[in-house]
Amino acid sequence: MAAPIVPVILAGGQGTRLWPLSRSARPKQFLPLTGSLSLFQETLKRVADASRYGAPVIITNAEYRFIVAEQAQEIGIELAGVLLEPVARNTTAAIAAGAVFAGQQGGADTVIHVLASDAAIDADANYWQSVDIAAEAARDGRLVTFGITPTAPETGYGYIEAGAERGDGTREVARFVEKPDATKAAAMLAAGGFYWNSGMFMLGVDAFLDECRALSPESFEAARGAVEKAKTDLDFIRLDEASFATAPNISVDYAIFEKSQRVAMVPVTFFWSDLGSWDAVWKVSSKDAQQNAVLGQATLSNTSNSLVMSEKAHVAVEGLDDVAVIATEDAVFVGRLSEAQKVGQIVKTLRAAPETQAITEIHRTAYRPWGGYSSVLNGARFQVKKLFVKPGKKLSLQKHHHRAEHWIVVSGTAEVTIDGKVTMLSENESIYLPLGCVHRLANPGKIQLELIEVQTGSYLGEDDIIRLEDEFGRA
Repeated sequence: MAAPIVPVILAGGQGTRLWPLSRSARPKQFLPLTGSLSLFQETLKRVADASRYGAPVIITNAEYRFIVAEQAQEIGIELAGVLLEPVARNTTAAIAAGAVFAGQQGGADTVIHVLASDAAIDADANYWQSVDIAAEAARDGRLVTFGITPTAPETGYGYIEAGAERGDGTREVARFVEKPDATKAAAMLAAGGFYWNSGMFMLGVDAFLDECRALSPESFEAARGAVEKAKTDLDFIRLDEASFATAPNISVDYAIFEKSQRVAMVPVTFFWSDLGSWDAVWKVSSKDAQQNAVLGQATLSNTSNSLVMSEKAHVAVEGLDDVAVIATEDAVFVGRLSEAQKVGQIVKTLRAAPETQAITEIHRTAYRPWGGYSSVLNGARFQVKKLFVKPGKKLSLQKHHHRAEHWIVVSGTAEVTIDGKVTMLSENESIYLPLGCVHRLANPGKIQLELIEVQTGSYLGEDDIIRLEDEFGRA
């Protein structure tokens, strides 16, 4: 019996094409866009079959490490390792590091299934058949990519032109094609033999690293050094920065697949979308009789072929067709659904201006390993936040140089430590934390703790936190 396939899931992307919902602090792979689970959790669920897969390896960055761990824990998935990229170096170095790590754990003959964490996939019988075909080809030394049978002349995807059939369910690859314009995409669809490049791969560790060593030696050496010199941090593995930073910033398509003679493609027909734009989200969403997809509170009148999403506000849309209306707590995007690829350009404009940069990076609600907080009100020398702390969790032991705080418990039980003195607070009780005091907040209860925090002082930035002790390794 063949050894289990090791999933290697790439979860470090900071995609902004689904702004304002997706932002660099919490990008689309960690958002529930297609159901109750996030795209990352849906990906984990697809590799949870122990008869086919081993425990997954996650490649991400330090900023997302707690989201990764928390979302895996929520659905009961045990991870083989969470590798933290110290700098962004595109997919070649990331996949190579995953391959080196998986090889260390399972041996050089290990087969890895490389998956993006932000795609929507219908894992039907055709999907599993293609996985098994790809795994066999990978065990025979081929570097296997998955080509999605196109259903439309999409301009947001790269394409693969298929070559001759190999007799094992795979085909040779004639060439890779960059994202085309509409005319070229239509021509390729009409010609046949072209497939969307899914960015999914099935790779034998030994074969892939051999090709990496030969075709992109800098990437190979960087990945090997980064894994060999990696340091363990709680449940995470920090890749060595000095080694990893020497890798070229290049995709695995350019560095390996377009040059290798070992490449094969499995042509597939299962549903796949990289959800790279709001129109892609609309296509996979449930729709009403007027072809509107609605998530959140909204009222639509005389409106058709549209996507309306709202986090909190009630959105009313009248007399429109082909629009995307995406309302978050602090930003609203309105545009033509059919031109949703242009969101990225708007984000570049917002990011370039100091007064709007923040709304491309952070949400009004920020998530932390212990829970999180929402910004309620900001003013001169004060701000108000709502804090939520998970049962059994506690914040770091800390102090501030420039602000004092008041805490009012809304629900749950708070254990508050101020300069060594512990006080228990229940609903409707409050406490004052003077400037400079050493303090800690904990939730000893069985339900979520919610409280209102009022900060006052000369500087209220999040970087005015001196952590003295922290169970999440941030002190």
